[in-house]
Amino acid sequence: MPQQAPASLPQAHVLPLGDCAASVVFGARIAPAVHARVAAFCAALAAAPIDGVFDGGVSEWAPAFASATVWYDPDRIGFEALAARLAALAESPAPATAPGALFEIPFCAEGDFAPDLGEVAALRGLTPEAWLDRFTGLEFEVYMLGFLPGFAYLGVLPAALSAPRLTTPRTSVPAGSVAIADGMCAAYPSASPGGWRLIGRTPAVLFDVADARRPALLAPGDRVRWRAVSRADHEALERRWRAAGIAADELRGG
Repeated sequence: MPQQAPASLPQAHVLPLGDCAASVVFGARIAPAVHARVAAFCAALAAAPIDGVFDGGVSEWAPAFASATVWYDPDRIGFEALAARLAALAESPAPATAPGALFEIPFCAEGDFAPDLGEVAALRGLTPEAWLDRFTGLEFEVYMLGFLPGFAYLGVLPAALSAPRLTTPRTSVPAGSVAIADGMCAAYPSASPGGWRLIGRTPAVLFDVADARRPALLAPGDRVRWRAVSRADHEALERRWRAAGIAADELRGG
């Protein structure tokens, strides 16, 4: 018998997403307990004998905050059969999985690299130094990728450090900007409009289209710690990494 979801969390439900994808929904909020179920479901998919369980019809899947999208071949398996099997898998005990890779990513929070840091800290009754001290003591998990190629949504930023999005988004946010908003953290892989609060900038290459092996530095399930560096160190690292591309091995923590 499938294991039932805890009473405090609803059972997963499966919705059609066009004619060749399905959305497996675990909740309607960003929360560690909800996302843990998403991650467990994706791990169960990875461990499942796809040919036997899904008649060879499932091609790939991707996690989001509170759901997972599953792409399938409707000529191999129909939606109703797929939905029943996905729902059963979603409520089954999750296989044991190793945690994602840990990345220690440098960032500089000086001057124009961190235009919103003072206001963010003041909102929480902290000095910028005290806010940064708490922020760099956190370990984030990559919940999902979206918005831009390589843009990793990191959770969860405690309410005591969080701030709302800007009322008026910026028309251009520099590449590498480290930002927070509404309990989440992220870094912009490329220049883009954006409404998150900018609290620093990283020299790390977050997305490299020329890197066929690993175009995005971070993947769902990975973990991130932010390490504050001086502007001089930031500039030196930026020169080196922009020439070399993504330096995943160099950024991996212990």
